[in-house]
Amino acid sequence: MKKLIASLKWIDNNLLKILVIGSIFIIPLYPKKPFMPIEYTYISIRLEDFYVVLMSLVFFIQLLRKKIELNKRFFILFMLFWMAIGASLLMGYFVHKTIPHFNIGLLHSGRRVEYMILFFIAAVSIRTKKDFYQIISMLPIVITLACLYGIGQKFLGFPAWQTMNPAFARGMTLYLTPEARVSSTFAGHYDFAAYLVLTMPIILGLYFWKRKLAYFLIFILSLFLLVLTASRISYIAYIISIFSLLIFLKKPKQFLIVLVFTIAMTAFSSNLTSRFLKTFQVKQIFINDQTGNAIVPQKISSKDLPAGSFYVEIKKNGTDAATQQNADYLKNKILSDVREEASRSGKTLTSSEEAQMVATLSANLKPINTVVSDISFATRLQIEWPRAVNSFMKDPLFGTGPSSITESTDNDFLRWIGEFGAIGTGIFLFIIFSIAKFIFSKMKTLEKIERPLYWGFLFGIAALLINAAYIDVFEASKVAYTFWTICGLFIGSFLIEEQKTVKI
Repeated sequence: MKKLIASLKWIDNNLLKILVIGSIFIIPLYPKKPFMPIEYTYISIRLEDFYVVLMSLVFFIQLLRKKIELNKRFFILFMLFWMAIGASLLMGYFVHKTIPHFNIGLLHSGRRVEYMILFFIAAVSIRTKKDFYQIISMLPIVITLACLYGIGQKFLGFPAWQTMNPAFARGMTLYLTPEARVSSTFAGHYDFAAYLVLTMPIILGLYFWKRKLAYFLIFILSLFLLVLTASRISYIAYIISIFSLLIFLKKPKQFLIVLVFTIAMTAFSSNLTSRFLKTFQVKQIFINDQTGNAIVPQKISSKDLPAGSFYVEIKKNGTDAATQQNADYLKNKILSDVREEASRSGKTLTSSEEAQMVATLSANLKPINTVVSDISFATRLQIEWPRAVNSFMKDPLFGTGPSSITESTDNDFLRWIGEFGAIGTGIFLFIIFSIAKFIFSKMKTLEKIERPLYWGFLFGIAALLINAAYIDVFEASKVAYTFWTICGLFIGSFLIEEQKTVKI
């Protein structure tokens, strides 16, 4: 009986720690399969959401029992942000009428709370330094498993479940084509890449702290998978964060080794290098004098990143003349459009009628030499980012509310100011700044050998913020859950003396 009571006491004292360790494995590794669809959106409730609810339930019970205590300095900041979200939701729905379905706006608001609650759960799960090191040492194992699954996707035909469009988000099982980018167990390659750039500096910090070759090999494995994702913004975030970290820690030998591996693996990936090369292209395009619409002559292929319609004209003396190849492409495209339109209207055109219509439409098109961006960047510049800025201009203080500018903006900073305005955005960024400042201020209390791990965490935050300039990483569930959990763990490692527990 005494052994049973002792076991129950141990479980009671360590239940949150066990659940946090479980979340570190379950959230990144369980595929993005929908459990329950939600109307008016392709966001679904997933099994990982129930796990977070379980963690939250245990957390609040322990809080009521006074087994744990919230850290007030951060709780106030988080509450202010959640209140700002609530204010933006109410303003968007009742005042601006920019949120058509209140339940969807409430869902988007609740997601932020759900992600961020893990910060407090992780922080109070740390009762001793040993707890912190035990939990953080699980991270390399999870990263290894995620990377191995990604390799299986690329070379062995392992399935993928993605949410990059409404059809995929229903739970469609996918198998990657040779040119497809690796997503592992994540919603897409962008999310997986963001997860890697957040955790890779921490893995490098673990290597410098523990001096175990296994950690460095896991870092190299992560680099290989990062290259396979072919995410340009994550690659840039990796370059800036990792090499800055190595310079800061004064590790010239490791700097050269990592540089060699980076160059070799980048050269190995024609997908990544070709996407960088196609970010901006010098192309001749055609502009409609009457409408201003642009036609970009190109063959669309799943193997290539197509150009978008955002362009900067290259000024030349005289008039640009269409190349024969582009002129032929233009003629065929116009002819195809004419036939498609005639088919929709039930008309049958003669050859002479087709030729006349092609000649008439071609006469309005002027060839110009330009620098065009790829379609991904063009979509952001022409649609997503202006939409967010317009939302901010409508209400600079509160924005137009959560869910008001669709599921993605592909720039978290613009998404925040568009949905939450200056107030919500300012508080959110101040929370991240406060976490980084707190860690930095406590760094001097650590032994010198431990510091690289904490510096790795800070550089990981910087990498994720760089990533956020092109992707909504703080709204990507697996990345967001992991980010707030890791933040809570590192903060909790300094709050051990402040944690108050009731003796049993």
